[in-house]
Amino acid sequence: MAFAFDEIFAYGGQLIVAAKKIVPKALGVGEQKIDHSAFIQGPLQVGEDGQFSSADATVMIGKNGTVDTPNSLFVKGKITHEGDHDQTGNKTQRGNTNQTGNIDLKGNITISGTMKSGFATWSSSIVATTKLFDIKHPNKDGYRLAHSCLEGPEHAVYYRGRATKNIIPLPLYWKDLVDPASITVSITPIGVHQNIIVKRLDAENIYLQNQGALPINCFFHVFGQRIDIKRLQVEYEGDVEDSPNNI
Repeated sequence: MAFAFDEIFAYGGQLIVAAKKIVPKALGVGEQKIDHSAFIQGPLQVGEDGQFSSADATVMIGKNGTVDTPNSLFVKGKITHEGDHDQTGNKTQRGNTNQTGNIDLKGNITISGTMKSGFATWSSSIVATTKLFDIKHPNKDGYRLAHSCLEGPEHAVYYRGRATKNIIPLPLYWKDLVDPASITVSITPIGVHQNIIVKRLDAENIYLQNQGALPINCFFHVFGQRIDIKRLQVEYEGDVEDSPNNI
């Protein structure tokens, strides 16, 4: 059965609401027509009439005004989304999300479970009760290896190694990364006591001095505080959201 009434067309279970009797290619025509399909050309509003004040979208779904339904939209099955997604309000999801592409988030993320990432970058601070890595054990089958991050009251970097001369060249980038006045050096002689001291230092080199005819042979460990970011405020009032250390 078919009928047409004021730009509303119905034929073989297919409904068309349009200025002309046009059918999208996706719904098929003739023998390829998909029965029980529908095409509505203009904006579509579903739900109470007062839910929207203007035609803000092609499809606008509001709350039902006649029966008590808890959801405005309920989908069982797969959803494919292409383009921007603007959301106002809360989102509750049961199941997995597979994302291809970027996520630009302005706001907070609260995670009660485990977040896993093959590679991640942050341009701001990471705040955590503990920071650790957990990897497959390198030489014990069936075991894992966990290490925790060392904590301290500063944003610091270190450089370590072995010295056999009286000058320890610091990495070239240290002069623009580290405050020279914050540098500390630990020296461990190798083999015999060599009476090694740090004679002086600057942003590029550590100058050593020892007594006697013995050559310098030692391990070194150099720490320095970063100058490219603001100093860490160790104690502050309030909760973590009030932290002055957000970079």
